[in-house]
Amino acid sequence: MNTFIETMKYFLIITAELTVLFLGISTIVALVLMYLPQEKIKSWMSGKGVFANIMGAFFGSLTPFCACSTIPMTLGFLEIGIPFGAVMSFVIASPLLNPIILAMLLALMGIKVATTYFIIVFGAAIIFGILLEKIGGADLVKKVRIKGGVHEDEEVPQAFKNKLKLAFSKAWGDFYSILGYLLIGVGIGAVIYGYLPQDIVLRYAGPDNPLAIPIAAIIGIPLYIRAETAIPIGLSLMQKGMSVGAVIALIIGGAGMAIPEMSMLAGIFKKKLVASIVAVIFLTAVLGGYVFNII
Repeated sequence: MNTFIETMKYFLIITAELTVLFLGISTIVALVLMYLPQEKIKSWMSGKGVFANIMGAFFGSLTPFCACSTIPMTLGFLEIGIPFGAVMSFVIASPLLNPIILAMLLALMGIKVATTYFIIVFGAAIIFGILLEKIGGADLVKKVRIKGGVHEDEEVPQAFKNKLKLAFSKAWGDFYSILGYLLIGVGIGAVIYGYLPQDIVLRYAGPDNPLAIPIAAIIGIPLYIRAETAIPIGLSLMQKGMSVGAVIALIIGGAGMAIPEMSMLAGIFKKKLVASIVAVIFLTAVLGGYVFNII
């Protein structure tokens, strides 16, 4: 009974913390985007050289897109002539970086973890976006089109009070759409926290097992977990002795290489390019995991 009470307490506390974080950060992001229209960001992404990749990764990290939004945005960017490398930086960063993820990492795992995670993933999005363009990835885009391309900016109210109401409404809609994933993640994390024997975690995923990181990255692929779902699970696994590197590999692998998202990408990219993106995410997960364990 004591274990059950502790498990429920963990579930309620983490759920409450993440709810406040999600709604607060999402409202702020929605407000920022009202003052930073998509047309402006698209013009920045159309720049030359590495600046375009930086802006692609920046836009991917700023907006909390899911795969159903990322794919049309990706194709729309390509159709209006944004450099291929910048689009790839956007594709890599979009599922792995957004203010919600960073705020969750900061609140649950500390500023060092959140900062290092951002640097690794943002840097990987830029570097691999450049590499995918250099190796001719643009030739592996299928000849498909979507009606209307990128969505045009919606009408934004003038008064700040009305902007705030609209921003919170958007935040609430986003929160409602991921609430199930969030509760599943926190629920699994609570069960791990309360009932999973610590020696099992240490044996197979502890810091002494050099294969724990690549295995964690691979395990994340079929789970189809959003990073928002994986972080509460990772927190509980860390408390049981799992290395922080393996946790980060699980988060990146699960959120970045989800099978449904890769299937949607296969609708606009040829198999070779999709495989390259999977390899990029896997390398990011593994290298990032080892960097975390070293520092």
